[in-house]
Amino acid sequence: MKISKKEVEHVALLARLKFSEAEKDLFTTQLNSILEYMDKLEELDTSRVEPTFHAVTRKNVFREDQVIPSNSQDLSLSNAPDGDRGFFRVPKIIE
Repeated sequence: MKISKKEVEHVALLARLKFSEAEKDLFTTQLNSILEYMDKLEELDTSRVEPTFHAVTRKNVFREDQVIPSNSQDLSLSNAPDGDRGFFRVPKIIE
């Protein structure tokens, strides 16, 4: 698969980028090199290779959930500058 200069210009337009003619030529060449390399990789037989999601084996690092008592509503509001009917009262910021 080849990328044309016109396709590079189209992607630049979608991304709202402005490139000089030299940059467009450079990006066209670089993208074509990447695609050529990908074509080489597709020639490899990977039928016996296990799919990997990470290069290193990972395990779940999260701890188990534990139910613990929380602060009461009165305790949570005890240091609030302004509480109203069991809620924190804050200044209005949207008009």
